[in-house]
Amino acid sequence: MVEYNLTLSINGQTVDLAAVSPTTTLLQYLHQSGRTGTKEGCGDGDCGACTVAVQCTGADGQSCYRAMNSCLIPLGSVANCKITTVEGLADAQLHPVQAAMVQTGGSQCGYCTPGFVMSLFAAYYSSNADDIAIEGNLCRCTGYVPIRKAAALLMREIAETKPRDRFTESLAAPAADLEPLYYASHGEQFYRPTQLSEVLELLQQHSDATLIAGGTDLGLDISHQRRQFPVLISVEGVASLKHIRQTEAAVEIGAAVPLSCIQSELRGVFPSLDEMLFWFAACQVRNRATLGGNIGTASPIGDLPPVLLSLDAELNIAGSQGNRTIPLADFFKGYRQTDLNPGEVIVSVKIPVSKPPGTTQRFSQSYKVGKRGTDDISIVAAAFTVDLDATDRIVRARLAYGGVAAVPARAIAVESALLGQPWTIATVHQVKPLLRDAFDPLTDLRGSAAYRKTLVANLFEKFFVETSEGGDRNGHGHS
Repeated sequence: MVEYNLTLSINGQTVDLAAVSPTTTLLQYLHQSGRTGTKEGCGDGDCGACTVAVQCTGADGQSCYRAMNSCLIPLGSVANCKITTVEGLADAQLHPVQAAMVQTGGSQCGYCTPGFVMSLFAAYYSSNADDIAIEGNLCRCTGYVPIRKAAALLMREIAETKPRDRFTESLAAPAADLEPLYYASHGEQFYRPTQLSEVLELLQQHSDATLIAGGTDLGLDISHQRRQFPVLISVEGVASLKHIRQTEAAVEIGAAVPLSCIQSELRGVFPSLDEMLFWFAACQVRNRATLGGNIGTASPIGDLPPVLLSLDAELNIAGSQGNRTIPLADFFKGYRQTDLNPGEVIVSVKIPVSKPPGTTQRFSQSYKVGKRGTDDISIVAAAFTVDLDATDRIVRARLAYGGVAAVPARAIAVESALLGQPWTIATVHQVKPLLRDAFDPLTDLRGSAAYRKTLVANLFEKFFVETSEGGDRNGHGHS
């Protein structure tokens, strides 16, 4: 593979970089180059102070701006990408987003303001400058009321007149695929192949390689310099890992599809997936995080594995010896341990749509319990799918949890106990003691083992009440 310099496009200016580590974060480079308008807060992707906008290809194939946390992105991941920072917005006058913040008094100490502005900037060009657009931005002065007023003002402006400026002209240009990249410096190598076969070949050549997609988990180690990465192989440029295909039998999601694309493209197909994605971090993280990454990290508190377990998802895995398919339930082998062999890659996730014979009704939902809403790690995550026959008896049940064992896991014994039983509150109460004893969770700073055991049982009862007795779902499933 030919070696390249790292080339970035920042606020319309092309920058060629050499002799800079490929794992230098975008935020670090911005500060080193004097672009200090982008602030550093937590370095974890939680506060949004470092938000920038990156021009990407949306799920519809058109160009769009996506807000991202620059503290988590290694430079190699944004090579040849168009990046906009807060310094690049104003021309002879303020950008409408900046003007709205000024008009409503949306800035207090000002430290968080560039991040809010960039989140609203990205949303402004997709006509979605609402509360969701700024859910990943923290204002430590608690000045949210005027900031929300600025967002509302922008929404009114968008409704009256669609934006027409140099930024919309940039979006009108044909969306370009990511180009191949090989860059080495400071004893580190960064590869961005565009074919799956190239990924597998590189993994054979480099036994010390680490795969990176969105990097929202790996980026924490990079941001805080906790680990060295001699070889990083990015899968973001591999088109065969970025598809979503729907058939009558199943939905197949490429491992490198950003969660925000899944959220928009599959809305309404799987209610439990919709629910968990609503609570999954914030839009800056969902714009980078991928389904394959969330599974591959094998975190026992990952938000999406319980949902996928409850839907009987399967994994398509590729390696030098060919492809294989396994149930997700067989993938997690221990704490941060998976069934992946050296040199293998998760290609896609397949979620069946068809139901068991005799099924006349399906209930499916997910829940996340944490100390905060979106920007927090789960204390317990749960996802349930129950299929009923014409007599309202259970023909299949899937009860999956995260945060209660070393791996995301199903309560298989309880699932078996539910088969053939009537879907009633009496049945739920019968299995609640079994659920409390189904797992042996740890006690940590987030919650005690006893609390987690209680949640395991009570969340299933909540599921029954909300789905079967007309409970209110308008507030989503967070407890």
